[in-house]
Amino acid sequence: MERLPAPRAGGGGRILHGEPKEAPLTERDTIAKRDDQRAAAEAEAAKTFANVKLPESLRDNLELFLRLLREVLSEYSPELRSTFDEVLADLIAADEVGVVSATGASTEDENFQAAYELMRGLTVEQQTMLTRALTAYFHLANLSEENFRVQTLHEREREVSLDSETDESNALAMAYHQLVDEAGEQHANELLARLEFHPVFTAHPTEARRKAVEGKIRRIACLLEQHPHLGGSDLAENERHMLQEIDALLRTSSIALKKPTPVEEADTIIDIFDNTLFDMVPQVYRRFDDWVLGDNAGKVQPFCPAFFHPGSWIGSDRDGNPNVTAKVSRAVAAKFFTHMVATLEDKCRRVGRNLTLDVDHTKPSAELVNLWNHQVEMSEKLTARAELISESELHRAVMLVMADRLKATIVRNSDTMYRCCDEFLSDLRIVQRSLVAGGATRAAYGPVQTLIWQTETFGFHMVEMEFRQHSLVHSRALADIKKHGRNGERGALDPMTREVLDTFRALGSIQKRYGAKMARRYIISFTKSAQNVADVYELNRIAFAHAEDVPTIDVIPLFEQLEDLENCVDVLDDMLKLPDVQARLAATNRRMEVMLGYSDSSKDAGPTTATLALHSAQERIAQWARRNHIDLVLMHGRGGAVGRGGGPANRAVLAQPAGSVNCFFKLTEQGEVIFARYGNPVLAQRHLESVAGATLLQSAPSVEKTNTEMTKKYADMAAKLYDASHDHFVELLNTPDFTPWFSTVTPLVEIGLLPIGSRPAKRGLGAKSLDDLRTIPWVFSWSQARINLAAWYGLGTACEKLGNLDLLRAAYKEWPLFTTFIDNIEMSIAKTDGRIARHYLALGDRDDLAEMVMDEMALTRKWTLAIVGDEWPLQHRRVLGQAIRVRNPYVDALSISQVRALTALREHEAELTAKERDAYIKLILSAVAGVSAGLQNTG
Repeated sequence: MERLPAPRAGGGGRILHGEPKEAPLTERDTIAKRDDQRAAAEAEAAKTFANVKLPESLRDNLELFLRLLREVLSEYSPELRSTFDEVLADLIAADEVGVVSATGASTEDENFQAAYELMRGLTVEQQTMLTRALTAYFHLANLSEENFRVQTLHEREREVSLDSETDESNALAMAYHQLVDEAGEQHANELLARLEFHPVFTAHPTEARRKAVEGKIRRIACLLEQHPHLGGSDLAENERHMLQEIDALLRTSSIALKKPTPVEEADTIIDIFDNTLFDMVPQVYRRFDDWVLGDNAGKVQPFCPAFFHPGSWIGSDRDGNPNVTAKVSRAVAAKFFTHMVATLEDKCRRVGRNLTLDVDHTKPSAELVNLWNHQVEMSEKLTARAELISESELHRAVMLVMADRLKATIVRNSDTMYRCCDEFLSDLRIVQRSLVAGGATRAAYGPVQTLIWQTETFGFHMVEMEFRQHSLVHSRALADIKKHGRNGERGALDPMTREVLDTFRALGSIQKRYGAKMARRYIISFTKSAQNVADVYELNRIAFAHAEDVPTIDVIPLFEQLEDLENCVDVLDDMLKLPDVQARLAATNRRMEVMLGYSDSSKDAGPTTATLALHSAQERIAQWARRNHIDLVLMHGRGGAVGRGGGPANRAVLAQPAGSVNCFFKLTEQGEVIFARYGNPVLAQRHLESVAGATLLQSAPSVEKTNTEMTKKYADMAAKLYDASHDHFVELLNTPDFTPWFSTVTPLVEIGLLPIGSRPAKRGLGAKSLDDLRTIPWVFSWSQARINLAAWYGLGTACEKLGNLDLLRAAYKEWPLFTTFIDNIEMSIAKTDGRIARHYLALGDRDDLAEMVMDEMALTRKWTLAIVGDEWPLQHRRVLGQAIRVRNPYVDALSISQVRALTALREHEAELTAKERDAYIKLILSAVAGVSAGLQNTG
């Protein structure tokens, strides 16, 4: 990139006395000048991507956004634009050296040093604005990549002929087709009937982007979608509007003004529901029907079941979050219920208004007439407005009254409200059957069926709330009650004990008011024994004076540390002996949920050992379920980052052990992952079809055979990797003073200041060590330092000790679990940078620990690339690898700003004024948001 000269001080365009005045430009001259400026800006932007091979449409959008951003920067401050250009020119040149380096360029070349020195000369305010500019670019780059993925999906669909035997653009249809081929149509249909995808949205604070920024991003996304189809004045207006939004993006702080409350966090789910889920999910069902039923789709009984059932921890996960109280849980449940029923009311009313089918040509069934009479008897006032149309358009009249009954449900009008969702669903099916009997099958299986699917999917609850608390909290509460009495008869109960009892009372009131589906599951963090499960059932009973008020709950053990994963089957055996568990098994046709924690197991044992331990636990739990005739549901507590079990969900499903999925896949979705997977309707549809297809396909004989045989074939290799990686990981963590060193060399403390979630960084059980630190800040901090240690540490040493590259390559080729694991590691390594990492590690003044980390990073990089067969990370990924290469110089600039601010705080804090300290913290937090946007999977 050509460096632009810094503007002269005091430029300003002022005309001095005696200077000749320029002749005014004609309209033609003005247009020509504007075109020349545009062409020059486009040429300058294009230089950034000169050495990177990207698809043309993606490159065009990146160049467009860079051109517009540079224009905004010039308007804001020519000096800022000049610094932006110069820093990136140096770092792009430096990155070219890093790409070809076998070790990932842990040494700095002159270009990197030039950028570092240039940024060192900037004031804190100048660095903060540069950070904002870089962060804005990442938001725009993310939009470009999202737009490219959407356009690619559309192109693939256009290539599919209606005469094709399968729809290769629909992963769910492809999976069903393969199942039919392998297992026969009858068995495939039985598996399809069992299919369920259950994402659980959590409030874990890994989304570093504030809501105000999200709104601007969405508006720019709409403008980008229109951009290629415009010309002339429309194109000029489109770009003017983009410039307006980008200018606002630059001027808006990336840091929210305050932490959200748990009730406010519920808006995240409502926002995704309104913008994506409510209309997108039935489209997934419809697309499957369109392919399987062909020309009969929309005219006959639907084939696809409503398999999507979302859950939520927002406002109900109180493990270490004192902000989630019984009062909060009630408020969040009310918020979800009210919004959901209001949405159904609006949809029911819109569908009803369009059912203008007169009785002469679509005769109502006797069942529908009876429903209308029942509505009249229920409330003449309610049916008065529909009475005039009831004689000629009875279907329409009935639906409009149903919409009014939904409205009454919100305000709790006991005379006309629906008592439960099933009652509303029953009325919908009466309307549908009547339309079918009257010959209006397209109306019955078109709009009415869509509303039925939406009701089956979301009910009146929108999401199924799941409560969670730490096992120690329950045992302490019971001990307190035993000592002081249920109501504190022998002394005051601890406030936490009262809150525990109030939690069960809140759960009971939510069930009574909104139905059992709204809140039935109760998860126990750090389950150590069956006694932990018995404690919850006992507390549930103690909380109520009358037995009939005790809510029905399903208690779910959560195994998350290495020792717990190894002992999980023994705990489950003991659980089966509990009368409460036996009662629930009898009531649920022997269905039981078990949760596995990917995050804490990885922090506890290291990523390699945790991955293998989790796989082993799933295999053993599946075998236990078969022995005990349990209909098993495994819940996967995964995060977005690789260090927390992140990565493509569909590939993870297909790598599970035989019998561990059973057509039911449940996992946590959190933070930036929610917006990435469900923010765009097209990408959300693709994600849903992909995961559902994998969940179905996991039961195919060929998939089960491969997973079983390859797990057995590479068991000895896995055991050696397990032991060696665990030993090396634990050696690092057990090094004296590791925890304070970790806090010093990463922005761990500063991340805790981010207002990105109601949840604290530490559990409120006496956080004095790494054990009490939540996994999210552990992963988040290492990613900010461009080290990503939580994702890979220990793998390089384990491979070195194994010393058999051919075996590792064979396992990568044949064993789905190992393939997925290594691919995720390679993606994580692609986002590390040895040059940047050394600056962070130097903050700790511990050369021994720094060298342990850097040596392992180089070793892991060497072995990962050798196993995959790449010269540089993600080389074989045509788009992803190049996209990360484009991003890295921009992330480098943010990292340099952050590490310099951390250096000032760590080394000179005593000399700083309060104002100076606040300025450095503001810079660090701005950089955190930018790096998060650049790396995308933060925690």
